[in-house]
Formats: sequence, structure tokens, C-alpha cells
Amino acid sequence: MTKRTKLKTSKRWVVKIGSALLSNDGQGLDFDRMQTWVEQMSVLISDGVELCLVSSGAIAVGLKTLKINKRPQDLPLLQAAAAIGQMGLVQAWQSCFSQCGHDTAQVLFTHEDLADRKRYLNARDTLKKLNEFGVIPVVNENDTVATDEIRFGDNDSLGALATNLLEADVLVILTDQDGFFDKDPRFHVDAALIPEARSLDDRLLGMAGKKGGTLGRGGMYTKIVAAQQAARSGAMTVIANGRVDQVLEKLRMGKEVGSLLYPDLKPQAARKRWLASHKQIRGTLIVDAGAANALKTKGRSLLPVGVTDSRGSFDRGDIVAIETADGERIATGLTNYGSDLAHRMFGKTTAQLMDRQMLLEGVALVHRDNLALV
Repeated sequence: MTKRTKLKTSKRWVVKIGSALLSNDGQGLDFDRMQTWVEQMSVLISDGVELCLVSSGAIAVGLKTLKINKRPQDLPLLQAAAAIGQMGLVQAWQSCFSQCGHDTAQVLFTHEDLADRKRYLNARDTLKKLNEFGVIPVVNENDTVATDEIRFGDNDSLGALATNLLEADVLVILTDQDGFFDKDPRFHVDAALIPEARSLDDRLLGMAGKKGGTLGRGGMYTKIVAAQQAARSGAMTVIANGRVDQVLEKLRMGKEVGSLLYPDLKPQAARKRWLASHKQIRGTLIVDAGAANALKTKGRSLLPVGVTDSRGSFDRGDIVAIETADGERIATGLTNYGSDLAHRMFGKTTAQLMDRQMLLEGVALVHRDNLALV
């Protein structure tokens, strides 16, 4: 069975549609195209697919109403635009789905909603229950209350998180590009489409760059990051042009549309997917080369002897990032020690710490059961 063939039999899809597509490059909601996507999604549902839609576009719609052509940096203005646009966006999706005989539910998240393990599980259960009743969840970031500290930053990441939450088989990211290219096709005439690649291929992020469009926060870089996040639950990601006729049905048939990024690792356990999904961290632990190797290749816990420094203030039980001295992020995890005590432990062996009676919460700063590689 080829990787494209698996799309024919996959049972749970998350479809993310970007702002540029939905707003017709800032001209207002493209109702006709929305209806064609819904009709295609309805075909998938009839074929036994459980579906979750991640929809951008609220801010773009609101900015159109406010007659603002370029995405501003002012956070209150963005939140106001989201409040205006969310109403029309949800009504438009409900109208389109109802014409195909489907009900929808609006689901709004901030990262803070999912930073707590219990709330994360509640969100997962809600999405799955909606699917059980045949209701299509329409997921978006709650931009009206999100701040710089708690926003997802782009709906590509939100699509990946929904994929992890639902343990979906496929994440489809519909964009205004034909797929993922080795160079930006807007500026390089010799750019070549990559039809298939490993999600965790180290070269992909370098090819992607970080620049997005004028309406959205994402770019191809965030789509690759999302594909890597989705791979944690074993999901494939397809990046495809949403303006291709019957794009979703073609993907379902296994046709070579867009770029397929496939996972090449075993799915993480649910708890570790939760840990790995966090962007909101309380601090950072800097580790030496030996500790980095032990974490990445040997599945070890992080011991104080391998930590050289830290950034930020954190308490026991907070989520921290683990990075090398040159800034490479290795993992995230729950720390057993607050930053004040942890800083006094750095570089010391377990025997030294035992002699000083400092191992109050175990020998590890971050135990391997509470650590997820990124």
C-alpha cells in the first residue's frame, strides 16, 4: 500500500483552510468556494470519514468590514476585528453545511485552555462527542481574548493540535499554493514541487522560510511545523491548493495533488503529545552535549549534572523547554523543581546532591515519563 493509497482508507480527517482562500485574498468571504469545499467534505463524510474543520478567516473578514487592507500589529484592533468577523464566518459555514444536511458546532480555543491537562482532555472529549453525533466541529483560535502569551500564533498549529487531540489520520492544509516547494515559487521560477517527503526531514524548515502573507500569520514554515506536530500522533499531512477543482475528493482517491508529508516515527502516547504541543512554557533549561545526547538517543531523564543554565522563573510542575547552548530545542517537560532550587543543583552529580540533601523531589529535574521530544 502506497502512502497516497492510505488516504483512501483513513477514517478521521482534520481540514484546515487559510485566510487567503476564505477571504478571496481580502475581498470578503468567498461563499461559492466555501460551498464547494463543504460539498466535498460531505462526500468524505458519506464515505465514513469523521471530519473536523479548522477555519481561519475571522480577522480577515473583520478587517474587510473595517476597511483595513493590511493586517495590523495592534492587538486590540486584531481582537475587535476577530469579534466582528467571527459572527459572519460561523454563520457562513453553518449555512453551507446545512445545505448538505449537516450540523456544525463552533469551538474556540486559546493555548491557555489546553495548557491544563484536564481541560485538554475535556476539549478532546468534546470534539470526539461532536463527531459521534455527526456534528462538524468548526475550530478557530479565540482571537477576541487571546494575547501574545496565549495565542497559538497561526491556525496551522491549531490544525495540528486538533489532529493530535482527535488522533486523526490526516491533516489537510488548504492554501493558495500548489503545495510545498524547495524554494518560494513566488520569487524563484525554478522552484520545484516536492510531492512527498518525511515530515521530520531536517531540510524542510530551511526550505520553507518564515515569511507569511498580508492577512494571515502563517507561511509555509508554519505548515511544516504543523506537519511535524501532527506526525506525533502518526498523522499524515497534505499541503494542497484549495482552488484546485475537487481537491479534497482527489486526495481521498489517492491522486497526486499537493505535497504529502508522512510520519516516520511511532505515535507518541497521549500524555506526551500534550506535553509536546505546548507553546506556553514557563522557563528553559540549557543542557550540555552529553545530556542532549542522552535525551535524544537513549530516552533518559534529565539529571541536574547535565544542566548548565536556565532562563525564566518556574515552579515545580511547570512546563519548561529543554535546549542546547546554541538554542536547539530538544524537548518540553514538567519540572520537578522550581527555578530557585534548580539553579543551585545545576552541574552537580546525584551523589553530591544526596550529600547536601537537595533531592527532595527525586533525582531528575525532568523525569522521562514527563518529557516529550520535539
